[in-house]
Amino acid sequence: MIRWPAEAIWEAVAPLLPGFTVEVLPELDSTNSELMRRARSGQTEPVLLVAERQTAGRGRLGRDWHSGAGDSLTFSLALPLAPADWAGLSLAVGASIAENLHPAVRLKWPNDLWLSDRKLGGILIETAGFVDAGGARQAVIGVGLNIAPRPAAGLSTPPACVRELLPQADAASVLQRVAPALVRDVLAFQQAGFAAFRLRFEARDALRDRAVTLSDGTAGTAHGVSDSGALLVHTAAGLQAIASSEVSVRPAAP
Repeated sequence: MIRWPAEAIWEAVAPLLPGFTVEVLPELDSTNSELMRRARSGQTEPVLLVAERQTAGRGRLGRDWHSGAGDSLTFSLALPLAPADWAGLSLAVGASIAENLHPAVRLKWPNDLWLSDRKLGGILIETAGFVDAGGARQAVIGVGLNIAPRPAAGLSTPPACVRELLPQADAASVLQRVAPALVRDVLAFQQAGFAAFRLRFEARDALRDRAVTLSDGTAGTAHGVSDSGALLVHTAAGLQAIASSEVSVRPAAP
């Protein structure tokens, strides 16, 4: 049985987020899906929802993210947010999690955590379509991290896992490492936007100065990110700013 640090996280976060709660459920289809359902039904209280096992987890562009009890950490943070500009939120979330995990963790734009060019985890951010009286929209920030080794499952190399860096880590201890800091950083993003996180992201940018190929076949060299979090790519046509909704990016084959 996993001993989750729900009370410790609540004590750290509640002063920042009145009404905040921590929930741990043994199984869900997806923590993001559950919190989006709640948002659509009018439940917009801030909550950290953890699933020990996900049966229909989702990644970016509709990709599946499967998780089993103990071998992965899957959680979502839901809270009302009203930033002046939402651009770059996934990059800020990635920087926060990476900094609190280990110095070796890198960030692959726009929402993957990498270790030695292998995927360690991912981020999925969704927002409810309505805006409350204070101008805030319900944000659901989903995070999935591989804790224990996982099979390659058709990949050329197995995914990375936290225990390569922290051999004694388990899902509960990793949640304690990243969750309170994530709340603080999301609130900082609301106040200052991506500008406060750009240097933090670029310090861990896994693509910078590397050859990349965009999903439309365009080739170029990654050159960091813009003030709004767009990926900057030097191509034959010049410098392009790529928005996260437009492309999927991978380092080009050598």
